[in-house]
Amino acid sequence: MSNEPQYQHLRQNTFLLLLASVTLAFFGLIWDFLLAGFWAVALAIIFNNWLKAFNKRLPTSPNLAALFTLCLILLVVVIPLIFVALALVGQSQEMYREIQAGDYNINQMTDLVLENIPYFESLLTNFNINVNNFRDQISNSAAELLQVIGSQALTYTQNFLNLMVQFFLMLYLLFFFLRDGKTLVQAIGDAFPLGEEVEMTLMNRFASVTRATLKGTLIVAMVQGAIGGVLFWAVGIKGAILWGVLMTLLALLPVGGSAIVWVPAGIILLLEGQTISAIVVFLVGSLIIGLIDNFLRPQLVGRETRMPDYLILLATLGGSAWIGLAGFILGPVLAALFITCWEIMASGGETR
Repeated sequence: MSNEPQYQHLRQNTFLLLLASVTLAFFGLIWDFLLAGFWAVALAIIFNNWLKAFNKRLPTSPNLAALFTLCLILLVVVIPLIFVALALVGQSQEMYREIQAGDYNINQMTDLVLENIPYFESLLTNFNINVNNFRDQISNSAAELLQVIGSQALTYTQNFLNLMVQFFLMLYLLFFFLRDGKTLVQAIGDAFPLGEEVEMTLMNRFASVTRATLKGTLIVAMVQGAIGGVLFWAVGIKGAILWGVLMTLLALLPVGGSAIVWVPAGIILLLEGQTISAIVVFLVGSLIIGLIDNFLRPQLVGRETRMPDYLILLATLGGSAWIGLAGFILGPVLAALFITCWEIMASGGETR
């Protein structure tokens, strides 16, 4: 009998080791499909209010409520993104071919800036930067960027079957996350012996930051990119969809944003003598695109979920470098959970 506590301790440790091993093996098994699951969770969170509305109208049909919410997500999010992606692929490849053929000469644009802004050339000289090398680097960088976009588009085309599997898996998981979300959350909470208050704090933090990032960052960035793309199309700039998508990606960052694209575009139009188009770009860019973040973001996300800009920047860059586009969302979510866990630790395991 004296060995009974030791035996219990050994059995518990053995089970924990087995649990950790099986869990790691399972995640290794589904590793290639984790992003599909992540996007399913993110969409389920962002459309949770719509799900609640459908559940109120269909209290005895949770399957129909989940199905209607899924159809709404397809109409509002998935189908428009598919059309934009197809247009982006075609436009990026077309622009790359034009650069290769010399029809879209980036060197001419660089020379135009250097000739009309003499201080810029002297500034480069003061920093011991060779003007010709600078021009070549700009041209090569732009060509490489478009080549990367084109090659990625080709890669995605070649991996079409894998994309379709990921896409339909995401939709399949999304349906069950919408229908059984509460049950899944409760089961996850019961599995972790952290205490109900700590568990609810972490889960609420995950949901709020995911919702805030999607609504307050991604949606705002997409609106800015869409307006920028329409603006570029209206003033006759080639590759409007490509530049619009680029402005969307840059708008995800808390520093610089879409102005990195539309400000140089306005300057080039001005130097080319297209004064009216340049004025339109500057007015729309500064008065509409630039102010959207200040007016739209507070309406979409509460102030209590925001983090310091420097932390958002680090988390966004780190997340995107780690897992790609999904990192723009997952990075800030992990940063928020990191802060929350340490706040709980600092308060002695008690939530505030």
